Amino acid sequence: MRKTPTLLAGAVSAALTFPAIGHAQTAPAAEASPHTLTANIGLYSNYRFRGIDQTFGKPALQGGFDYAHASGFYAGNWNSNVNSGAGFPSANLEMDFYGGWKKTWGDWGLDVGAIYYYYPGSNASLANGTALTNARTTSVHTGRVDNTEVYIGGSWKFVSLKYFHAVDDYFSVPKTSGSGYIDLSASYDLGGGWGINGHLGHLRFKNFHNGRSNGNYTDWKLGVTKDISGWVIGAAYVGTNAKGSCSPNLAGLVQPYCFGNDAPGATSTKNAGRDTLILSVSRTF
Repeated sequence: MRKTPTLLAGAVSAALTFPAIGHAQTAPAAEASPHTLTANIGLYSNYRFRGIDQTFGKPALQGGFDYAHASGFYAGNWNSNVNSGAGFPSANLEMDFYGGWKKTWGDWGLDVGAIYYYYPGSNASLANGTALTNARTTSVHTGRVDNTEVYIGGSWKFVSLKYFHAVDDYFSVPKTSGSGYIDLSASYDLGGGWGINGHLGHLRFKNFHNGRSNGNYTDWKLGVTKDISGWVIGAAYVGTNAKGSCSPNLAGLVQPYCFGNDAPGATSTKNAGRDTLILSVSRTF
């Protein structure tokens, strides 16, 4: 999932001058627009969502648009290519739509909102073995795959803590509504265009089990960035303790984060939670 937009807003005070008779009145200072519209684009060597591989080790082209109002309200869209084997049968695109309210008071900040994850063309099917299942229920999901979450977060200087709560079945997996993800992140400006960032997150995949393991895990990231004339070059080490072994047990079951390449009929598989180094170049306009 992508990052929420940053609010760029300020108040400009206007001064009124009372000139002497016979002199022209000084024009009032123009007020800054309360609206901010930005676009972003990025190329990444691999797309990881909450530490889990979404592109089967391949690159991702990502981008979106953000609108922010001086009152604190914002809305946006973000998009990326994905691999259907990551849990989105027949889909190769992720589209996120989000909105909320964000405000800062000195070093402190608050962010509340909602986000919808949409995968055009996704179609989980019993016929080709891509229906979504959960060993803790007999329910099976077929059709479109999506997800809706609400979130609340706080920040202090360069550190933020945010909680995401699934209001329906988590990415359409049956009986997993109420799953939650907590995100602790930090980003520090070193000066000279250099920056470092870190992240620690944990997913509670409520009530999910694939017959061999549950879906709970912790993920982490440590990265460095360099701004070169507005283009941000990045390198980040990403890892998880997600259960993703593709070696079947005696019952023939792999672990839940073993993903196939472009399922159905996948002949190659990967541990989607394996550690990796991600290189990137991005820009915000």
